[in-house]
Amino acid sequence: MSNRFTRTFTAAPDHIDVMGHVNNAVWVGWVQDMATAHWEAAARAEDRDAFVWLVIRHEIDYRGNISVGERVSGETWIQDGARGAKSTRRVDFTDSAGKVIVSANTTWAMLDRETGRLARVRPEVMAPFVQL
Repeated sequence: MSNRFTRTFTAAPDHIDVMGHVNNAVWVGWVQDMATAHWEAAARAEDRDAFVWLVIRHEIDYRGNISVGERVSGETWIQDGARGAKSTRRVDFTDSAGKVIVSANTTWAMLDRETGRLARVRPEVMAPFVQL
């Protein structure tokens, strides 16, 4: 099973800022959308029912941008497994020429859905997301 997840986004008029390209806040939302969709697509049903992930840190490098109607392809993966209740996720967005224009490193914490407390990420929870 691949540990990477992809999704395509198209810039809509409400994504565009005063500079005529996708607003930085939209990119942050797309990063979160990618992580959530990857979890929903790859996690075991019992883990989706038992746990929730919350972002605790974003680091984003903006090297380019897109305008209304243009598309980007997002690719995400878990870089180094998990440490305790946290894991680091990478997201790269490439433009139509294949150039990475936005890169993100995000740190997420896993919480027990019932108690709201941090939960250590066990190997079986991480297995669908790491390269074997």
